Amino acid sequence: MIFTKVLFEDKFIIIVEKPANVLSEPGAGGEDIVTMASAHVCKPCYLVHRLDRNTGGAMVLSKMQKATGKLSEAIQKREFEKEYIAVIKGVPEEPEGIYKDLLFKDSRKNKTFVVKRERKGVKEASLEYKVLSTAEHPEHGTVSLVLIKLHTGRTHQVRVQFASRKMPLLGDGKYGSRDNHCETALWSRRLAFKHPITGESVEVISMPPEEYPWNLFDMNAFLA
Repeated sequence: MIFTKVLFEDKFIIIVEKPANVLSEPGAGGEDIVTMASAHVCKPCYLVHRLDRNTGGAMVLSKMQKATGKLSEAIQKREFEKEYIAVIKGVPEEPEGIYKDLLFKDSRKNKTFVVKRERKGVKEASLEYKVLSTAEHPEHGTVSLVLIKLHTGRTHQVRVQFASRKMPLLGDGKYGSRDNHCETALWSRRLAFKHPITGESVEVISMPPEEYPWNLFDMNAFLA
């Protein structure tokens, strides 16, 4: 298997469209995007950020170590814009807003939980969302297409922040979805950042495949 699309490439970085159900890095068994990208460019590529295995969409890798460090620093300083789309069960109370939570990652269970108090291992998580459209699902009632901008990048952040409000992402059985007809309905739609070497603005857009659950909505009407 190879990734379906290169969204941007120069001698320093490459941005690819990671398919859903492909790992971000080697070592956990199964195909991974680092190995696939390295084969494409015929040289080692380096991980800058991760997407969950079931999450597809835009993902940047570096071709040189000096670019890796600068991109990692930009992410830590929140100078790296990440935008996602998701299909969730239900409808948020407000059409747009900000969710802030304290999250604790249980490494033994590979699961993240919303907690009420700060303690060791707890980190603040923040995202903003906007409901783009709703649709009626024959099994799950009303579902929503949501645009999400991350302020922080915590493990399973989008999934647990919506699930904790009883709006799990379709296909996300780990966090309460009863829909087993798709992978977790989360897609890395947009990345925007300053090029780590040239300083020029880089922006890419990735659209999800025309399959369930994305085909419940006219994606081009909202995201083109």
